[in-house]
Amino acid sequence: MTQTSFLAVIRLLSAQALLEQKFSQELGSVHGLSLNDSLLMMHLEQAPLLRLSRVDLAKRLCVSPSTVTRMTLPLEKLGMLGREADVRDARLAYVTLTDTGRKVIGAARQTLERKSKEVFKDRWSADEIEALADLLGRLTASQPNDLV
Repeated sequence: MTQTSFLAVIRLLSAQALLEQKFSQELGSVHGLSLNDSLLMMHLEQAPLLRLSRVDLAKRLCVSPSTVTRMTLPLEKLGMLGREADVRDARLAYVTLTDTGRKVIGAARQTLERKSKEVFKDRWSADEIEALADLLGRLTASQPNDLV
C-alpha cells in the first residue's frame, strides 16, 4: 500500500502543477490574475460581508499569513481588495473584496468553470468526475470552506 500511496501523491502533485499552469496562463492573460489570486478572491467572495482576516485566508489557502500579505498588496493597489479594521479590536484587520474585485472574480470564475470542463472533456464520464470530486473531498475534508 505504501508504494501505491506514494504513486497517488506523486500523481496528485503532478496533476496540481499541470492544472495550475493551464489555469494561470488564461487567468493571467485574460483577467490579470494568478490562480492563487483567484482562489483568494473566491474565498472572499463567499465570506460573510466579503471579508476575512489574513489568518483565516491563510488557513483556507494553506499558506502563511505573511504570504497572504504579499498576495494582497498588489491586488489592493489595483483596487480589487481593501482593508478594514475591526471595530472592537484594533489589532485585527480584514481583507475585503471591493466592487471592482467582485466584477473581476466573477469573470475569472467563469473562465475557471469553462477551463474545468475542458480538463475532463472527452476523457472522463460524469460519474467518474463525481467520484473524483468525492474522493478529493474526503482528502481535503479538514480544510475550511469549500469553494463550490
